Amino acid sequence: MKAGACEYEEDGEKGAAGNKKPNGLPIWGNEKTMNLNPLILTNIQSSQYFKVNLYQLKTYHEVIDEIYYNVTHLEPWEKGSRKTSGQTGMCGGVRGVGAGGIVSTAFCILYKLYTLRLTRKQVVGLLNHADSPYIRGLGFMYVRFTQPPADLWDWLEPYLDDEEAKW
Repeated sequence: MKAGACEYEEDGEKGAAGNKKPNGLPIWGNEKTMNLNPLILTNIQSSQYFKVNLYQLKTYHEVIDEIYYNVTHLEPWEKGSRKTSGQTGMCGGVRGVGAGGIVSTAFCILYKLYTLRLTRKQVVGLLNHADSPYIRGLGFMYVRFTQPPADLWDWLEPYLDDEEAKW
């Protein structure tokens, strides 16, 4: 049952005006931060890539194309951009602690997807996308950061035996 993933009411969730939004998807946690680490979120919001390049993308399909052509990994920081030398003890090299670095294209796009307020159908489209493992990976990350913890198994379980996801 991949296509359905998590089951909700057919009517959808209530939109901002109180009317039912078809195919709506509830957001869990902090709606301002998307539950992202504050250092990562600050770097995303101040990044030229997010403020200029991604700002121009207005549709789900434009963002999918951006993932396809520009995402090369799903880590939060661009490789080699974090300064961790000199950090010792409990803070040395701990993720989210330190000076940060250049936030990755993937995390900028993840937050862009969040600003689009994806529908259930769009998220399922990410999870089932056949063209790029990074599109699927960002779909799984979107679910992880935005959906209620109690629903994660319903979203992810259909993909556990997926041959594409095995390493």
